Amino acid sequence: MVVWPLLSTLIVLPLIGAAAIFVLHGEEAAVAKSARYAALWTTLITFAVSLLLWINFNPQNPGFQFVENHPWIGETNFTYHLGVDGISMLFVLLTTFLTPICILASWESIQSRVKEYMITFLVMESTMIGVFCSLDLLLFYLFFEAGLIPMFVIIGVWGGPRRIYATFKFFLYTLLGSVLMLLGILALYFATGTTDIAVLLHTHINPALQTWLWLAFFASFAVKVPMWPVHTWLPDAHVEAPTAGSVILAGILLKFGAYGFLRFSIPMFPNATATFTPLIFTLSVIAIIYTSLVALMQEDMKKLIAYSSVAHMGFITIGLFTLTLQGIDGGLLQMISHGIVSGALFLCVGVVYDRMHSREIARYGGLVHRMPKYAFVFMVFTFATIGLPATSGFVGEFLTLVGAFQVNTLVATLATTGIILGAAYSLWLYRRVIFGALTKADLMNILDLSPREVAIFAPLVVVTLWIGIDPQPFFNVFHASVMQLIHQHQLALASSPRSIMLAAK
Repeated sequence: MVVWPLLSTLIVLPLIGAAAIFVLHGEEAAVAKSARYAALWTTLITFAVSLLLWINFNPQNPGFQFVENHPWIGETNFTYHLGVDGISMLFVLLTTFLTPICILASWESIQSRVKEYMITFLVMESTMIGVFCSLDLLLFYLFFEAGLIPMFVIIGVWGGPRRIYATFKFFLYTLLGSVLMLLGILALYFATGTTDIAVLLHTHINPALQTWLWLAFFASFAVKVPMWPVHTWLPDAHVEAPTAGSVILAGILLKFGAYGFLRFSIPMFPNATATFTPLIFTLSVIAIIYTSLVALMQEDMKKLIAYSSVAHMGFITIGLFTLTLQGIDGGLLQMISHGIVSGALFLCVGVVYDRMHSREIARYGGLVHRMPKYAFVFMVFTFATIGLPATSGFVGEFLTLVGAFQVNTLVATLATTGIILGAAYSLWLYRRVIFGALTKADLMNILDLSPREVAIFAPLVVVTLWIGIDPQPFFNVFHASVMQLIHQHQLALASSPRSIMLAAK
């Protein structure tokens, strides 16, 4: 095992890069060029360090690894406590994998305040890594909330015409839910005397208190997923955000909520989880069907993909709350797949938007005649989002439905309709944009993917097909941690007073 504090290194590296960009001065064009290269190299080095983390990770160990634990705030029990297990390991990798791609995607599209943009993106990467590495509730909350600020700035400064409305809606929705989670963290601290996540995962909490704590955490995580009906901020944020902002929003920030359910709500509040699982199933099924139907009605490519994200996250929450091995494994893999595929689809929209400055579906048609490489890439991710076998989307969705059928046949059946609707709106989008006759005069000279854009899409295509063809290396990472989570959840339910009374009868 590596002795070097890898997790702190991962968190600090982007901040060092941001500081280096901050001190740049001189002619604006020269500073912008230097800022781009500094940000790219910083994110690539960070990704390399995360690969070192993965290489040294022991998948047979279900506990936390690479642990760093230091006193933090005076005489309190709050500590600077970091660590990763199988559940959080892949999310750290996903974050460091997508960030350099976002920097490349912003290379030409961001022309104003480039220095500030790169600083903001690097700070956001640091906070996202911190969320997945935190083993102290207060530390987790600080990273969780700090991530809002860079995204708020990215949408508000470099976004579209309605960016101010979208940023405040995004900020207010997420902040309101997070305030309730903060109250839950404080209540948990006063009830147990600790905010150490590793300790709380093995601490029995009064079932009555569990109910209120579960609802407090749910208020924050449901908005972050986002679940129906608190999803309305997401389409506006996606439409107004620059392309790279949409990629990070869909690829990483939406995972905060589902990760929170799996890290906190399910293991810490098992009795409340059992009580509220029907609520999760109901909201998830509504999200899958309702937002799929709404997606069918969209004329804006970004809005269509945004609504499809809500529908796909519905599959993930169903899978996680089945509390079966197949359901949780499928939910985790679908989170990774969704992060890659949805991010790639937003990049596909960004490619044509940079050329034509329009996201209207009716504005295009027949692009296969001028952009064959683009048509191929768009096809791969369209097939992945509808769950075609041999793509990453198939494995995750299939396992979540297998887990759902084991628990509730009606929920699984209703959720399956989302796959049919997903195929309808995804193929409808692809047909209208890519196929047909090339009739619009200004599309006659549209250029295919540049070498830079090929470099952006190539790793995304490779990973999408890798997960679809050979998902076992990814399952190996989180299998032991998932097995431990399920076992501890079952033990907690079996030892609850209600279960003991039922057994006695």
